[in-house]
Amino acid sequence: MLVSATEMLKKAIAGKYAVGHFNINNLEWTKAILEVSQELNSPVILGVSEGAGKYMGGYKTIVGMVNGMLEGLKITVPVALHLDHGTYDGCLKCIDAGFSSVMFDGSHYPIAENVEKTTELVNLTHKLGLSIEAEVGAIGGEEDGVIGMGECANPDECKAIADLGVDFLAAGIGNIHGKYPANWPGLSFETLAAVKDKVGDLPLVLHGGTGIPEDMIKKAISLGVAKINVNTECQLAFAEATRKYIEAGKDRESKGYDPRKLLAPGAAAIKETVKGKIELFGSAGKA
Repeated sequence: MLVSATEMLKKAIAGKYAVGHFNINNLEWTKAILEVSQELNSPVILGVSEGAGKYMGGYKTIVGMVNGMLEGLKITVPVALHLDHGTYDGCLKCIDAGFSSVMFDGSHYPIAENVEKTTELVNLTHKLGLSIEAEVGAIGGEEDGVIGMGECANPDECKAIADLGVDFLAAGIGNIHGKYPANWPGLSFETLAAVKDKVGDLPLVLHGGTGIPEDMIKKAISLGVAKINVNTECQLAFAEATRKYIEAGKDRESKGYDPRKLLAPGAAAIKETVKGKIELFGSAGKA
């Protein structure tokens, strides 16, 4: 049974660890992430971008697939199904489809409009027992065609959004989606500490978890980050493992191009990636 992310992140704040948010793009990714989370007894958040939602046949298809796997794979750890960087309309569609959590990315709106739309969605999600994430300060890189410059969030604006009753908050602290450039200056812990001072025990979210050095990850967790998003690292691992499998000619050793065998190395690579992240974030054994 899907659950909201609220309780798992409150426990993460109290326990000084972070829950991994891993984006899913197909059945193989979803199965790999769920199996590793169960093996490590770790709560997990399955993230779905609006682009991935369209690719996988719509939000109701995704809800059906995930619920079926929870039953079929006998998954007992807490699992939240979360819309990642959602529009206002996207949030409404995911709520209707049966997601247990949504993120409304109103960071590109003027703060007054961000507040208005976030308030409406907070009221709706909480009425239904769902969790909601908001964002202040655009995350760098590209996410479904939306390009952010990696702005650092204004702590006062973070408090204004936090006071609306959101369950967790993504505050830009110089993090970006995708690969980090060689000249990346690193996370702004000064900004993170200032945001934490304003919002108290509200769980904070670190997007762009791929490529951030381990010491920075651990420091961010110590300063109130309770949810860390990972996508690019899984994409790279999946692509590289599949490439090696094809180049070695292994896909032609049995019944032609068997898709189950073709995708298996990529799924195994995702398992190893997710396992490493769960251990780094400290959520293993916390379900």
